[in-house]
Amino acid sequence: MWRYLFRRITLFVATSMVMIAVLFIATGLFPVNKAYSLSGVQYPTAEQQRQIEIDYQLNDNVLLQFTAYLRQRLSGNLGISSNSQQTVAGELASVLPASFELSLFSGFIAVFFGVPIGVIAALSRNKALQHSILAFTLTGYSIPVFWLGLTLSMWFGVNLGWLPISGQINLLYEIEPVTGFMLVDTLMSESAYRIPAFHDALLHLILPAVTLAVLPFTLVVRITRQAMINVMNQTYIRAAEARGLHTFKILVRHAMPNALIPVLKSIGLMLGSFASYGIVVEVIFSWPGVGSWLVSGIYQRDYTVIQAGILSVSLLIIFLSILIDLMHTAINPMSRKELYAAH
Repeated sequence: MWRYLFRRITLFVATSMVMIAVLFIATGLFPVNKAYSLSGVQYPTAEQQRQIEIDYQLNDNVLLQFTAYLRQRLSGNLGISSNSQQTVAGELASVLPASFELSLFSGFIAVFFGVPIGVIAALSRNKALQHSILAFTLTGYSIPVFWLGLTLSMWFGVNLGWLPISGQINLLYEIEPVTGFMLVDTLMSESAYRIPAFHDALLHLILPAVTLAVLPFTLVVRITRQAMINVMNQTYIRAAEARGLHTFKILVRHAMPNALIPVLKSIGLMLGSFASYGIVVEVIFSWPGVGSWLVSGIYQRDYTVIQAGILSVSLLIIFLSILIDLMHTAINPMSRKELYAAH
């Protein structure tokens, strides 16, 4: 297992290096001065220009320039934003928690509702119910996320007025950021209106979270259904039934743990699509996360913000994919058996 862990870490480092190399090459293709695209300083003084050339070794060959670029980025120096004149690292740190909050809430919705519905679709003898669930998931998978977000905003935000359609919280509530997670910060606030603020933050979260959860929800339902069908046909399940164990006990203690293993693996495979959908959702609902921050940087031609946004999203996807792969191998006996057999 330790050898496998070392290989995964090596894969993470190698993939990250390739991704950073591609980003470095793309940075050199930006239609601006290279010193500006790397540092974000549009009109540097003579002293600043010299410092930028030293930091990024602009007068040396490409290999040394890439080494300097890699060193600067990995040390946390992402340059400054040409629009806000603030450090890009500081801006990135301020928008990451909002994206994490939205992603975690969406993932919770997808798993919390997707797994039980998938189990029902697998165990139900009602063919009409099975076909209805499969048709619903296929429809949800096929709906464009931008259309779904705009439609939900129109229905529940504009026409019915039940839910807010933009932002993270009403501007009337002045909540001091502590963790960056608005639901947590409202409860940690010492303000007298922290409960109404929490309720308002939760209402702001519902529409974007539901919109983002549709894709993983449909996949979780279909994968859970197929996994449960396979598990329920296994010999050990039939043996448990023959011993007279209650059906609910068989499901909870024997079938569900094994059926959820493919679900975990599918989550790792959908991270890229989930991230791209998240960017669209953040833009639609004006959610102050990495996605809307990155798109705003693209519109404003803020080159350091573009690099930082792509770098952060890519590294997170690579890291989480490998982490989920490790978890899948650790809890799946069949994977461990194949792993040890390979040695």
